[in-house]
Amino acid sequence: MARTSFLGDLVSNLYGLSRWPLGGDRRSIEDLCRALLSSAGEVAGLRLAASIFGRYQQMTTEEKFAFFTFLNEELDVDAAKVAGLAQAYSEDPSTENFSALVRAAEPRRQELFRRLHEVPEATAALVAARLDLLDMLRDHPELKRTDMDLVHLLRSWFNRGFLTIQQIDWNTSATLLEKVVAYEAVHEIHDWDDLRRRLHPADRRCFAFFHPAMPDEPLIFVEVALTKGVPGSIQGLLADEREALAAEEANTAVFYSISNCQKGLRGISFGNFLIKQVVTELSQELPGLNTFVTLSPMPGLNRWLETLEGDPKAARLLDGEASETEAEALAARYLLEARRPDGFPRDPVARFHLGNGAIVHDVHAGADISENGMAQSSGMMVNYLYDRSQTEKNHEAFTGEKKIAASRGVRGKVRSERGASQAAAPVPETTD
Repeated sequence: MARTSFLGDLVSNLYGLSRWPLGGDRRSIEDLCRALLSSAGEVAGLRLAASIFGRYQQMTTEEKFAFFTFLNEELDVDAAKVAGLAQAYSEDPSTENFSALVRAAEPRRQELFRRLHEVPEATAALVAARLDLLDMLRDHPELKRTDMDLVHLLRSWFNRGFLTIQQIDWNTSATLLEKVVAYEAVHEIHDWDDLRRRLHPADRRCFAFFHPAMPDEPLIFVEVALTKGVPGSIQGLLADEREALAAEEANTAVFYSISNCQKGLRGISFGNFLIKQVVTELSQELPGLNTFVTLSPMPGLNRWLETLEGDPKAARLLDGEASETEAEALAARYLLEARRPDGFPRDPVARFHLGNGAIVHDVHAGADISENGMAQSSGMMVNYLYDRSQTEKNHEAFTGEKKIAASRGVRGKVRSERGASQAAAPVPETTD
């Protein structure tokens, strides 16, 4: 499916930037921001905000960097003033001193973002601007202060209470279906026939979160397969010629792809809310469902295997010569024992699902033999099980004590791998 023209139209139409004025006020964008912060009139403020967005649309990357530097430096907090007000509040915790301290402790750029946000369609434009900012952070980490302020506001504006869930099916508008194709981040959708196989059969579902300020833009979506039993490969789940199952006959819901759609909202999590909401929706629709699992990738497995110098089983798995038993034991060890310096799992998908209260249920060799699946995990995949009676307890144990909940089968595979190689190298606690 052609994506270039679609994405080009998406960028130009999504944010409504062409509707904002580009002429008129000849002041610099910095002077426009100063004027907006000092403006008391609502109409004048909206006009200034629209002019700022229109000007930003036309800026080069270098000009945008200068703009973010202005936000970062000139609109930062006055640390000396805050220190003095904090001392005054410590000596006299009056309402007046508290109010003065709170006002001074908030960077002026936060108020600027709030005033910019009052313009129609500004929400999506600020999300797009943050994507520009994220690109700059790699070379200019000092801009992180501005990013932190923007994230603080975005988390409020994208609070779960504002989000709506919508089922996407084959009758959904072609425009939205094109976006599902473009945003799919786990298992590429190759063409319309491939998309139809994921949406049209009775045993397939897709749900997405939307925000009222961006009604035509999914924030995140999850693809679901209804099955009998827990699947062990994505090939079988997405096979062209598979026989569809009547939804009422299914006993298992499989979350096999979760895609975040807005890169400018990176770090603002919706997935945990979406999974819980979809479990509720499916349970109401199909009371016969009693198992909720994922079929998930292990994106960091091969990079971890490469660190196990001198481990012959790791070398065999990377070379495609490991037995199924060896492969699954190494994958289980990776999920349960490979940690970052902060003690949490090295694997990002594991951190997400375990943080939601799921357990590591099973691992499968040869589960994703696509080019990407082989490159990142030597074809391995994992099921995370969501047991609604245990998710809260598992979540607390994971976030508070970094304990990983896993099935006996998975723990047994780790013990067998250890027993077969007493001299196995210790698991390095490194970051990806």
